[in-house]
Amino acid sequence: MRLLLVLLLCLNLLGCAAVDAVDEFFGGGVDNAEPPKPLVEFSQEIAVSKVWKEGIGSGSDGQVLNLAPALTAGKVFAADRHGLVQARNLSNGDLYWEAKTGLPVSAGPGVGGGLAVLGTAKGQVVAFNSETGNSLWTVTVTSEVLSIPVVANDRVIVRCTDGTVSALDAKTGVRLWSYETSVPPLSVRGTGTPVVMEDHVIGGYDNGKLLALRLADGKFVWETSIAVPKGRSEVERLVDIDADPVTADGVIYVAAHSGGVGAVSQTDGDVLWHNDNLSSHSGFGLDWQYLYLSDSISDVWQLDLRNGSSLWKQSDLQRRQLSAPAVYESYVVVGDFEGYLHWLSTTDGRLLGRVQVTDAPIAAKPAVNGDTVYVYASDGTLAAYRVGIQAGAQ
Repeated sequence: MRLLLVLLLCLNLLGCAAVDAVDEFFGGGVDNAEPPKPLVEFSQEIAVSKVWKEGIGSGSDGQVLNLAPALTAGKVFAADRHGLVQARNLSNGDLYWEAKTGLPVSAGPGVGGGLAVLGTAKGQVVAFNSETGNSLWTVTVTSEVLSIPVVANDRVIVRCTDGTVSALDAKTGVRLWSYETSVPPLSVRGTGTPVVMEDHVIGGYDNGKLLALRLADGKFVWETSIAVPKGRSEVERLVDIDADPVTADGVIYVAAHSGGVGAVSQTDGDVLWHNDNLSSHSGFGLDWQYLYLSDSISDVWQLDLRNGSSLWKQSDLQRRQLSAPAVYESYVVVGDFEGYLHWLSTTDGRLLGRVQVTDAPIAAKPAVNGDTVYVYASDGTLAAYRVGIQAGAQ
């Protein structure tokens, strides 16, 4: 407080020059970052139509959270910052049920095994019956949950911001095991969602390492480095793995904040390939042959699953803060910071179509069911879109 009073007195005596100096000291001065690319008109090759659109409370309410649409048989689930969770019909958006918890939800929902599970900023995990919306249990874990809970094999896997991974009994919420990892002094806000492969729980951490634990009891299985910290400052040395890993045929594909993209064997953690030229915090999509990545400056890449080599790059959406790509049929779909959804060709990355869902950011990866794309924006807009229903409809 004394320092603040002295600064205010100096500003009053010295005028605007002092204001500029203090701004430079505390705020980094003038923002020299390149602005997002403006959208350019192009000849749309596909007709994108809205199937339905609804509102889910206030969305993330301006917070950096991990709220994303989750799909299960016939339903799409979404939650907002203030604890509202809804289940809606996939086909028409009709409401099946909603619950108002009043809790500061920060991650979810994760669905599976008849559950819909949320994590909160106060370190709570809340489970609902996914069919009825009835509250089943609420438990407290070690810290804020920014990773979407994963339901698998009668367990709920929860990763907290303090580096702890816990397995909870899906029926009761009782903690079955936990595993602690250290967190660097400085890290990017966010945690990637673990994946469960056979009997392993696999996740990336803020130290640039990928770790496998035994699903049954949380015992250590293997660890491998995806990114090694480099540089003089703590900021330069950030190597957080915050993008959700994706898996296919016994291989985990993972990206670090500034340390490359790699493929790792699920069996023993061997690094099968590593591409040092790319980094991402939003994540991947994949099909049977290729990996699709939104990188740190929002270029979209197609990579060969076998060796990580790049096949095409789309730069027309650069710095538009793209979501992770969703892939279906011959399309790659990404959301941006102005609420647009963009359809790209899997063949060469060219822009095929575009629609504005809302004017709020779409940070969550779109979800796909059949030929329909479901998107959840930060203002709580939940919508479904499809290609080729009616030309020009939005």
